[in-house]
Amino acid sequence: MAHALQHARDYTLSLFDCFADARVPQLRGVNPPLWELGQIAWFAEWFILREAASSHPATANGHCLLTKGDDWFDAMCVPHRSRWTLDLPSSGGVKTYCHEVLDRALDKLTREANTDEALYPYRLALAHEDMRGEVLLHTLQALGLPAPVPSAGEAQQMFAPSEIGFPGGAIQMGCLSGAGFTFDNERQQHRFHVAPFGMDSTLVSNSQYADFVMDGGYDKRQFWSDAGAAWLMRQERSAPRYWQRDGAQWRTMRFGRLTTLAGAEPVRHVNLYEAQAYCAWAGRRLPTETEWEYAALFGHPAFRWGQLWEWTASPFEPYPGFEADRYLEYSQPSFHTHQVLRGASFATPARFGSAKFRHFQLPECDDLFAGFRTCAWPG
Repeated sequence: MAHALQHARDYTLSLFDCFADARVPQLRGVNPPLWELGQIAWFAEWFILREAASSHPATANGHCLLTKGDDWFDAMCVPHRSRWTLDLPSSGGVKTYCHEVLDRALDKLTREANTDEALYPYRLALAHEDMRGEVLLHTLQALGLPAPVPSAGEAQQMFAPSEIGFPGGAIQMGCLSGAGFTFDNERQQHRFHVAPFGMDSTLVSNSQYADFVMDGGYDKRQFWSDAGAAWLMRQERSAPRYWQRDGAQWRTMRFGRLTTLAGAEPVRHVNLYEAQAYCAWAGRRLPTETEWEYAALFGHPAFRWGQLWEWTASPFEPYPGFEADRYLEYSQPSFHTHQVLRGASFATPARFGSAKFRHFQLPECDDLFAGFRTCAWPG
């Protein structure tokens, strides 16, 4: 645990340093990097050092190490727009705060019992930092800034595409309480029956998606849902985000560098509407999250995941018996408005990957490292 916390903080700081000489514009869904860094440390202080019973402002013990830390970094009380106008400390001051919180947390960890209850705040803070680190990385992509590691941008297909037939059957969705760290939306194990289905072994590739684009997929209303068509009209999009036409080939922007689009790579930076439109054009459909989990746990040697997050056909809804955990604003405010993604991406730390983890985003989100695979219609 100590090694993972240190590793996460070192990586966070390396990502933050990539913004050092850049002017970051105020963008929808993007936090100021300095605020993001301070909030990551504040979150760890809140749950580990101040032993807060929840993210409600009244549940923490003592005072923040920074005099105005709660006023600056409590995400429940600081609206997104106001984060750009806060009188934050210097980057050096926030880095010092990060080091101080981590040093105290690591010292406290040496005195903790090796139980799920005692380690929960540390695991929560680690998961939070891992998730925010991935957000910082796709913010670098959105701003056209270089990434700190060469592997950023790699998402190769490892197998030739094929369709896998799954027999279906009973599956235990959700995780048992006390089975290590889980988020609240993953808990409350319940039995679910999956009908037989066929699913792609690989994600839809750039070359496959380019065929859809070249066939006028973005211009044909019949492939788009009402919500998708409304989004398309607002965006005036004719290809995925970051794609650029260059004569007879496509090029794409990867962390500020224009490169030739690799046809075999899975298409990325597509949102739910684009994934649904491709499926309609191809006569396919997105998998439900239950089908995706069944396939991931089935053990078929050709089925691999973890290159990109994968859109599913399932709205983000609570499992039966849902109860909000200490991180109150994590799941509940997003139920019924967001869509489930499953898997992981190349930017997700291996310690965070789980076939049962439920990622969720708004349908129009196209900045994260996400793609999709398709399923055959029944019958």
